[in-house]
Amino acid sequence: MTDQMIPSCDPIGCAAAGCTATVCTGAGLASNATMFARSKAVIPGGVNSSIRAFNSVGGEPYVVARAKGATITDVEGTSYYDLVQSYGAVILGHAHPAVTEAITAAVVDGTSYGAPTPREMKLAEAISERVSSCERVRLMNSGTEATSTAIRLARGATGRDRIVTFAGNFHGATDALLVAGGSGVATLGLPGTAGVPNASVAETMVVPYNVVPELNDQVAAVIIEPVAANMGVVAPVAGFLEGLRAECDRVGALLIFDEVITGFRLGSGGAQAMYGITPDITCFGKVIGGGLPIGSIGGRADIMEYLSPLGPVFHSGTLSGNPLATAAGLAALNQLTPDVYIELQARAGRLAAGLGDACASAGFAASFPIVGTLVGMFCGSAVGTVQNFDDAKRTDEAAYSRFFQAMLAEGVAMAPGAYETIFVGLGHTGDVLDAIVAAAHRAATTAVSRLDKR
Repeated sequence: MTDQMIPSCDPIGCAAAGCTATVCTGAGLASNATMFARSKAVIPGGVNSSIRAFNSVGGEPYVVARAKGATITDVEGTSYYDLVQSYGAVILGHAHPAVTEAITAAVVDGTSYGAPTPREMKLAEAISERVSSCERVRLMNSGTEATSTAIRLARGATGRDRIVTFAGNFHGATDALLVAGGSGVATLGLPGTAGVPNASVAETMVVPYNVVPELNDQVAAVIIEPVAANMGVVAPVAGFLEGLRAECDRVGALLIFDEVITGFRLGSGGAQAMYGITPDITCFGKVIGGGLPIGSIGGRADIMEYLSPLGPVFHSGTLSGNPLATAAGLAALNQLTPDVYIELQARAGRLAAGLGDACASAGFAASFPIVGTLVGMFCGSAVGTVQNFDDAKRTDEAAYSRFFQAMLAEGVAMAPGAYETIFVGLGHTGDVLDAIVAAAHRAATTAVSRLDKR
């Protein structure tokens, strides 16, 4: 896309050391490199979420100054078509008028109260009305907080300790769920990161995705991404979710759907409506905040009422039900009509097919699986059918890095990791999709050329 230099009167674009002015004096223009260097001096690694550092794809990240619709613009004034969309939190397009107007109206009433508000009640109602399994809803501040609260709730409600999760699923930075495990066999209790003690994961079992595990009466809950959107978009095979529901019922364990990504992305009822499975607890995030920080859990009334103040399972949060986040989330949900989901699914299908054709015609081996509105990408001719994490790991990460960098040079921003989802939103019009596909053909050609020169 065409580069545009940010004028020196833009305070976001000022790179002058120590500049804290709200109105820029023109002391210096920004560059991604200088801004990132300043960030690294005060923020570990220069980022507040590890993937943003570009470690897995090489190079240094662009630093975003603003976004609108399908595009983001960095501090140098370069704009990119955005396929990250805040990792799925943005579905209407960046700075959608309905969301920005809702936030603007809410902010004049104050930014946080530490007390009940009408907006949190209305958002909880909106979630409950759309997702039939959510008889009660509790709001919080992130997807990670949602999954950690769901685990605590399940343990408190059942009186059991063991949690079962699936290799290749990601449930946020929750100690009990940051577990290492291969997808080929069931494994128990090995921390997946430094800083997580053995005791935190001693009662967490990791099992293969798309295989129904045999449970026992020690299991409090099974937590799963019903569509595995953190390992390149992997759909549940026929009978898997049904079998999981039946096995949980057999031993009295709770079934937790982590719909932080799929919730209100695959449709108003999420993955559970798409596949006709009713979980006991559902975790939400991303879309329900309209791009602002939020999380929530919902579920059966008898389970949810184990939460304090009604029950013995503690949950609290100063910013839970924040009036700005709930205003933005409610505005976003109100825009997501059945017709919008039909359109989003059509656009996702159009993009997946276009990307596949673009790569194939350039001789770059890649596949683009699609589930509803979610698009994945696997690189390499050896990937084949993907049903679990072992299959997904056959993707060629080096090839993805070449494609990622070539796409960035063509003005298209993808997630800087080979297992992330490609997100399509209302900002991705037909013209935008066509431009992205054309860029993909050029990028794939470049990626093949770079491989040939090695």
